Amino acid sequence: MQWSKANDVLGTMNRGNPTESGLCTLCRADCMGKCETWLSSLKGRSLLYPRDFGLITAGSGNTNHAGVCYNSLRVQGFSYGARGMNNGLTNSPDDCLFTNVSLETEFGNGTKTKARLPFMTGALGSTFIAAKYWDSFAVGCALVGIPIVVGENVVGVDRRAELQNGRISKAPELDRRVEIYKRWYDGYGAIIVQLNVEDTRNGVAEYVIDKYGDDVFIELKWGQGAKNIGGEIKVTSLDYALFLKKRGYLVDPDPEKPEVQESFNSGAFHSFARHSRLGYTELSTVEQVRENFMLSVDYLRKLGFKRISLKTGSYGMEALAMAIKFASDAKLELLTIDGSGGGTGMSPWNMMESWGVPSLLLHAKAYEYASMLAARGQRVVDLSFAGGFGKEDQIFKGLALGAPFVKLICMGRGMMVPGFLGANIEGALHPERRERVSGNWETLPKTVAEIGDKPEKIFAGYYDLQKKVGPEQMKEIPYGAMAIWTMADKLSAGLQQLLAGARKFSVRDITREDITAANRETEHETGIPFITEVQDEIARRILNS
Repeated sequence: MQWSKANDVLGTMNRGNPTESGLCTLCRADCMGKCETWLSSLKGRSLLYPRDFGLITAGSGNTNHAGVCYNSLRVQGFSYGARGMNNGLTNSPDDCLFTNVSLETEFGNGTKTKARLPFMTGALGSTFIAAKYWDSFAVGCALVGIPIVVGENVVGVDRRAELQNGRISKAPELDRRVEIYKRWYDGYGAIIVQLNVEDTRNGVAEYVIDKYGDDVFIELKWGQGAKNIGGEIKVTSLDYALFLKKRGYLVDPDPEKPEVQESFNSGAFHSFARHSRLGYTELSTVEQVRENFMLSVDYLRKLGFKRISLKTGSYGMEALAMAIKFASDAKLELLTIDGSGGGTGMSPWNMMESWGVPSLLLHAKAYEYASMLAARGQRVVDLSFAGGFGKEDQIFKGLALGAPFVKLICMGRGMMVPGFLGANIEGALHPERRERVSGNWETLPKTVAEIGDKPEKIFAGYYDLQKKVGPEQMKEIPYGAMAIWTMADKLSAGLQQLLAGARKFSVRDITREDITAANRETEHETGIPFITEVQDEIARRILNS
């Protein structure tokens, strides 16, 4: 399926080839605009509407759906009623305003974790782009009140980290990431630290619990939707490649080989790839995986972790069933299911294009399997769906498709774009900060300058954020965090409007009846009824009455 690069109604334009999420296939940190997510980070909720009001009319071209993807689901509207009214509100038209829709959610088996909005970030790990823009990501997510995930290998690739007897005793980069989020955390959201094979060997869990106690989630990782091997980064220094090899990573090509060093120094190639190991390679049956997984969870609980989650990728149906069953049996707090079509900081491109189960198909089966457990009386682990989400309608569809099990939608690249954009703006307006914030611009491009020339004018959410933190603390907020706040406001308003149209005034009341299938193939694959068959029987009774 080909997505249009330009949206004349919103005045947006993709620099590269667009995906279903609205982002380009290749999203650049130095991009000067202006896809929908990029422009939403500046204009906020005003980007929900066609531009040039009073001069235009607009009509949708997205009514002929092909293929099986989230775009082939339609949001269902209703003409009467209201559900989910709370906080003393009634079903009066004066109370049933979209601005009164509650988006607050919670997840967890024992200790409930609250989030102001029903989304979270993907894992922001050892890729350098995550480290460079972490201040914006962490501050923005903490202020918005949503969970953020510190991805795998952050400790292992940190040259300042110290190991004693093979275990981490000092982890400056991990500490920086946790402490920045905690500083702005106000009781909503969470910071989650992910573990892979190398992290487990290095004692990351032990370090985290000793230093932060239960302030931090710990997350076991089975995989992700962008690749079916372990995490990867690229390094351009021979010295750094040798350091990573000594720390226990697979580095390709092997930097210790004399012929490889000679080729690198002669300029025959310019970078090394650092790889993580595959998990469970020594196991060969489902029963062995279950036993190992349960032992790992028990060990983490004995360390003191009360909140444990699992992240799995777009493997086949066996692995999906294992993840849901094992996570439910272990009474985990959250299971994130990442379908193919999501983003990456470093994955083999053709692998990303061709491996795994696309998000909608994987998520539809996740609902089916979760329902099987629930029908047997088992409490199902709370779910988060990931893999190519970027817009408010997609968030709505994901929550509805997986209702009532899905509590959050996980977004990776969509949550990173505003961080990049804000940092570039801050570096352009304040050259003395440019290196510190990883800004890529020397001056504001036309796409930003036509909106404003100072943050108060550039970010539509500036004064709302200032109201929350106060004028003095506002001086400490990274511009990237201002952009995240502004984009989250747009997603929130759009999601509230969709929910109000479905007559649901709390996101917790969303159901599968709030979406329909726009073609027969999507109906078959998801179990969501075809659009004209939904309520058709009711309609016939009305006509025959």
